[in-house]
Amino acid sequence: MKKLPKLIRWIVSVGFIFLVLFTLMRIGLFAFFSRQNHSLGDVKDAFFLGLRYDLRIISLILVVMLILGSITWLSPFRSRRAGNIWTGVLAVVTTLVLLLFMIDFAHYAYLVQRLNASVMNYLNDTGISMNMVWESYPVIWLALGLIIATVFIVWLFRLSYRRISNDGTKPVRRVWVISFIVTFLVTGFFIFGKFNQYPLRWSDAFNLGSDYKANLALNPFESFFNTLKFRHSGYDEQKVKDGYTVLAPYYNLPASGEASLNYTRIVAPKTGSINTKPNIVLVICESFSAYKSSMWGNPLGTTPFMDTLCKNGIFFDRCFTPTYGTARGVWATITGTPDVETPTTASRNPLAVDQHTIINNFEGYEKFYFIGGSSSWANIRGLLKNNIRNLNLYEGGDYKASAIDVWGISDKNLFLESNGVLAQQQKPFFAVIQTADNHRPYTIPEEDRAEFSIKKMPKDSLRKYGFESEDEMNAFRYTDFCFRKFIEAAKKEKYFDNTIFVFIGDHGIPGDAGNMFPKAWTAQKLTAEHVPLVFYSPALLQPRRWDVPCSQVDVLPTIAGLCNIQYTNSTLGRDILDSATRHFAFIFDPDFSITGVVQGNYFYRRQYTTNKEELVSVVDNSIPDKDSTAVQRQEMKKLTDALFETAKYMILHNKKDK
Repeated sequence: MKKLPKLIRWIVSVGFIFLVLFTLMRIGLFAFFSRQNHSLGDVKDAFFLGLRYDLRIISLILVVMLILGSITWLSPFRSRRAGNIWTGVLAVVTTLVLLLFMIDFAHYAYLVQRLNASVMNYLNDTGISMNMVWESYPVIWLALGLIIATVFIVWLFRLSYRRISNDGTKPVRRVWVISFIVTFLVTGFFIFGKFNQYPLRWSDAFNLGSDYKANLALNPFESFFNTLKFRHSGYDEQKVKDGYTVLAPYYNLPASGEASLNYTRIVAPKTGSINTKPNIVLVICESFSAYKSSMWGNPLGTTPFMDTLCKNGIFFDRCFTPTYGTARGVWATITGTPDVETPTTASRNPLAVDQHTIINNFEGYEKFYFIGGSSSWANIRGLLKNNIRNLNLYEGGDYKASAIDVWGISDKNLFLESNGVLAQQQKPFFAVIQTADNHRPYTIPEEDRAEFSIKKMPKDSLRKYGFESEDEMNAFRYTDFCFRKFIEAAKKEKYFDNTIFVFIGDHGIPGDAGNMFPKAWTAQKLTAEHVPLVFYSPALLQPRRWDVPCSQVDVLPTIAGLCNIQYTNSTLGRDILDSATRHFAFIFDPDFSITGVVQGNYFYRRQYTTNKEELVSVVDNSIPDKDSTAVQRQEMKKLTDALFETAKYMILHNKKDK
């Protein structure tokens, strides 16, 4: 090594230090977060691919050092001043690298996904986001750790610099030129990443067979900067028209509507058993993940009250949100259109603020929306106030109870104060209540701790059944406690017997469903979208459990069908209690550009930048035979593409009636 130029030797030293750092970060991800039942032997391929991703990022740093450091007046070994400048630059780079990894780990702890461009959504609600971070994470300790780690790594850089600088050997010019060319070619190869026509791509991680392995292989630089290119989306009108013919039999669309892309259907009242004008209370439940709850037999017994409601209501046990995230979930429920904006959300798009909603077809009803905090978050206020006529919006500051954290008042107080408002109504009402406590920082109010009783649980049991911590598990239990307090209070009011209560999760939580569900629910991340959907009204509805795929976008058409009203439907929701409905659920992952559909016994999904396809069973762990499922695969592909293109179109063309 001493025969090589000092710059080359220092570049190798810096590269090695960075490679150790990146490798330790990946080991940390594997060691300290849920492994989803993967042993070290299972993920060797993910570590190897991760090494290649790390070498790419490190080589980008090194090639800049090589080129600039070869300029005489910038060479770190020709003047002490230049050496100090380079050490300062590396200190800044190290700080940024460590900060990005820190944010990445927090992002993964929160969403079980590597850092990606969708994190920029939180910049639109900076105050709320910063408060949530402050209340959820030990910010001061993390900042201190960042400083200590940076100082230590920079000390290593300076140590290696001093040792190399004090070596008086000077290679001949021919050795220097050859060393420069070889180093440039080696770093160039690592940046390209493959002996192939095409370079190493971030999407190659998804050839490993599971989302967990893909996340383990990626680093925050690959996942963040590669998803930036998908920030702006549009629609292809010809693809939308092609999709119209695919969707027509599913939505009873007129053939004449293809040219004008007319999706409007006037749905006549059904002949049903409910002859009154029932009140509606729609509860959008924060992070109400199916595999964590009692309805599917989770042994931790987290939601016994909701389990009772589901047994006494119309329960759909294969309901999915179109995608992940609260803002997207609220959008899909209110508008009936999957939110396929990337990486921001449709509610934040000024061009999409005007939306038709079936809630307005409930004529003669008072309309309410209750949220414990601010509706300014994600521009939800704009979506609600601009589109729901005569809406009574209650948010932080409108309640007697005080806020307990960044998300406002507790869910219990939100329910009880909402109940107080609804109990005073003289006309039928349609009310939406949006909860928040089942969310970091997982606050459980002091006033409820005696009655609620916080539960202790061994860590291995928590992780085995879907939870990362006792705080998360108890927050989930507290949600069920709040549901019970609400229904107990509502039963004492006159409105109860003529009210349909609807509960649906805003999204699930990606994670390890273990043996509670088939492997696809974890490996293909269906846990992120699988939520309970129940229609509960002891006096009006007969209990039944439905094992058919359905979606968040189906909620409002189904409520309208139960109420026997005429309504105008112009989007992708359907009455799932209608015997003519062909059941399926559309799935969209904006972070990794994946679209898919759950239909029958299968989940089909496609990564639309690489066209990589998968068809997996959602009822067992069998591997679908390619030949026998070829026709179904093709039909599901066409349906997926049609739904995706149509959703992109509808976000901008689902205008409300003036």
